[in-house]
Amino acid sequence: MRIRKRVLRDGCQAERQPQEWGGEDVKKECRLCGFGGQGIILAGIILAETAAIHEGKHVVQVQDYGPAARGDSSKTDVIISTEPIIYPKCTRLDLLVALSQKGFEENAGSVRKGGTIIIDTDNVHPAKRAGIIRFPMTRIAREQAGTAISVNMVALGIITAVTELVELQNIEKTVLDRVPPHTKEQNRAALMAGYNIAQEQRRARKNVG
Repeated sequence: MRIRKRVLRDGCQAERQPQEWGGEDVKKECRLCGFGGQGIILAGIILAETAAIHEGKHVVQVQDYGPAARGDSSKTDVIISTEPIIYPKCTRLDLLVALSQKGFEENAGSVRKGGTIIIDTDNVHPAKRAGIIRFPMTRIAREQAGTAISVNMVALGIITAVTELVELQNIEKTVLDRVPPHTKEQNRAALMAGYNIAQEQRRARKNVG
């Protein structure tokens, strides 16, 4: 397959992706990975709770992180299905979201053929490879929410736009229920920034060709 691409503002890159999200597929295996302090685990919990509580889907969420609170590896797997989940572990990922170089290197090989990889280009610099969706997520978090800590919310917004696994209004509800009151607007701003820039990329991708 020939991948055609277009560079958008803010360093985002649109590529024609082999996987189409949405529709009637019954199960999707997702992994978010990065390092401690990026809020990877919280992002996985929010995605899982949104799918289970607000959308009535079957969900499994597991997490794994290193001994250090910050700087070590962190990852969470979320399986979302319209049918009961028989095997509660990821075997071939439909989606990988990598916010660190180590996370990308350790997990990219687990993505199935035709799966989707989304990376934070501020922290991940892969060798030339087709089929990767690229966003400067940390920079977006700083510019739109005022802090890099909100990169996990930027990632959730992007996931929502790219995959349509959950509805925007539903994940927004979960975010606002989960985060401390004094950070609600900051986290909402990051979520919406990620969603909007990914929607812009999707529109550009449809126009490529």
